[in-house]
Amino acid sequence: MLWEGRMRLGTFWILLVLVHGSAACEFRPLPYSTTGIVCRMTKPAALLLNEETAQVIQAAFRNAKFPNITGERSMRLLGKVSYGLSNIQVNDLSIEQSEVELREDDAIHIDIKNVTATFKGTLTYGYAGAWFLQLFHSVDFEIKSSIDLQINIELMCQKEQVAADASDCYLTFHKLTLHLQGDKEPGWLKQLFTDFISFTLKIVLKSEVCNEINFLAQMLANFVLDLAANFVKDEDIKLDISLTSTPLIKANYLESHHKGLVLYQNYTDVLSDSVYLPSLLPESRMLYFWLSQHILNSLASAAFLDKRLMLTLRGEKLQELFEAEDTEAQREAVQMIFQGTSYNDSVAKVWSLAHPQISVQPEGTVVKSLVAAEVRIFPLGEEPRIVLYVEKEITVTIQAAYAEKKLILHPLDSRSVLWSPVGFIVPFSPGLRAAQKKGISAALRFDDSTGIGQTLTSLMNSKGLHLFEIKNPEIITKKGYIIVQLDFSFPNHLLLDFLEKKI
Repeated sequence: MLWEGRMRLGTFWILLVLVHGSAACEFRPLPYSTTGIVCRMTKPAALLLNEETAQVIQAAFRNAKFPNITGERSMRLLGKVSYGLSNIQVNDLSIEQSEVELREDDAIHIDIKNVTATFKGTLTYGYAGAWFLQLFHSVDFEIKSSIDLQINIELMCQKEQVAADASDCYLTFHKLTLHLQGDKEPGWLKQLFTDFISFTLKIVLKSEVCNEINFLAQMLANFVLDLAANFVKDEDIKLDISLTSTPLIKANYLESHHKGLVLYQNYTDVLSDSVYLPSLLPESRMLYFWLSQHILNSLASAAFLDKRLMLTLRGEKLQELFEAEDTEAQREAVQMIFQGTSYNDSVAKVWSLAHPQISVQPEGTVVKSLVAAEVRIFPLGEEPRIVLYVEKEITVTIQAAYAEKKLILHPLDSRSVLWSPVGFIVPFSPGLRAAQKKGISAALRFDDSTGIGQTLTSLMNSKGLHLFEIKNPEIITKKGYIIVQLDFSFPNHLLLDFLEKKI
């Protein structure tokens, strides 16, 4: 007996690769000490994703290329009977029920019941009788089936990344009936083929379907990894999301621990004093992300080195900033600073002079930085000139929220630790002192009118965050870390579109 055709990946080869990859992951005795990012998916999220499993498996069946099947058998008094099944395709596939169970420290068990499918193709057979009677024929066939699937998915470490091994796969056939040319009551010769082919087809389907599911699990794991890696990367700045320990499977959640180290040119990032403990995360929401304070500090340093910590305002944005207060004192300050020059002919810049220092506290994220602010005007027919320049050390506590698919940054306070004006071009006067203070206050004001929240929202949306239906997200700050917790609806079209392209 022989079956030919396209086989995605042999089970032995997949296991060999996984075992080799698993053995290559060597972790420290205290893996949590180097953990910068934790992702915890709870049982409700697993149940939600399991609802999408049916559509994914249906897509896999529809796109599967089943191998040709050939066989022969000698029968007493009848001679040799040979047959071949080709052009096998799946139609009318449906899944009645799918259940998922998290087996602690073992695997994700998926039980898919009553999968009904119709397989269609062409049957070619030859019969050489004992009295030199020969019959050769080719007919269309249809196979009605009812199958249960049991899949145990083990999460492993392959090259310090999460890998899914679904080779532990079982198929149970409740029905496998062959019909030839629509004949529901085949004759004795057709019944003979039914017995042969049903036995052969069961073996082929078990191998091919389980290989397809294993291949699919690997492909989806790689898809999620690529999605995550792209999400934490922007041009030359990215995060190392390699594992720091083997993924955990508990009765109520799945959890993976990642380094979260910033990678940027020659910048060196090391984390060895993480405060993470599993007890820090609850289990009531669907999805949790735990982020170390270290990550924010490192990202800020990389952004500073990449010259990104600079804000430039012109026109309407500049006007909004300096005319937020409609008072006589504010109007006088604006007149003395801009000297009649329009906002369209002026520009304000704010930038960091040193690496910002970030600490996470229960009241919010505290940012401390030495910044410079400059206002430059371009009077018509005159040389551009700086009318205001100041260096100022500021400390601001920020609370972050995510609502209506937008990141909102809200400052709780803004305290000046030190400031020193440098090189004012316009003549100094008591009136200008007030104008300078008003101008400094406006130029260094931290709120969403500066567009920081909008910029970060645009960056996250460019990675596809807006495609997800995020429900009741919360950003909670504790001493030394941030917890992001949320419920969600999974955009199943992402996986289906991906599968349609790749399978």
